[in-house]
Amino acid sequence: MSAKGKRLITVLLVLGIVLLVLAGLWVKFTGGRSPRPTPMPKADLPWNDDFSEPGDWQAESDATAQVGVQDGVMRVYIAAPNQLAWASAGREFSDFHLAVEAAQVTGPDDNEYGVLVRMEDTDHFYRFSISGDGYYMVSKYDGETWEPLSGDWALSDAIQTGVATNLLEVVCQGATMTLFVNGVRLTQLDDVDYAQGDVALYAGAFFEPEVEVHFDNLRVEEP
Repeated sequence: MSAKGKRLITVLLVLGIVLLVLAGLWVKFTGGRSPRPTPMPKADLPWNDDFSEPGDWQAESDATAQVGVQDGVMRVYIAAPNQLAWASAGREFSDFHLAVEAAQVTGPDDNEYGVLVRMEDTDHFYRFSISGDGYYMVSKYDGETWEPLSGDWALSDAIQTGVATNLLEVVCQGATMTLFVNGVRLTQLDDVDYAQGDVALYAGAFFEPEVEVHFDNLRVEEP
């Protein structure tokens, strides 16, 4: 899919999230936890998770998406087009180096998956995204609009396409944020709006549904 098309669908994804929230369609994922406390506990680093246990992840499912720890991975399955879904750690991080293995298991390559960081709440965060057809982008959500911080979707040979596993790394230190994929630095940028917050693992569908991504071997360390 062209970068222009991905930009259009990003707008539709935002509308989908808003409609889900307004309609009250988010249903607690079986085996999940109660809503995260306010304020969130600060994370002690290093912090690792191999998803052998459900842990304290905040994961929700409904007719459009299924999210939760299953068979030793964090599974995110998108059942409807133009949807995003995620699981958040329920901890506050500020400066950190996050690494996680992300495997596309099924579905169209025209998708997106990655990491949300410095989540002040479900309406304010940064999104580090790659796609099954080899694109990447970093963006910011303010509750109403997505702001591309790295420019539009860009193609990278560092991204393993299709049914494959990619090592995603995000380094946040002060206002500077850096995205690595499979050991290759794809972009570095500065933004001061969100200084700390939760982290989440996410996936999304564009025109075609049935996107499934598994996350494993999460590590969060000092930058």
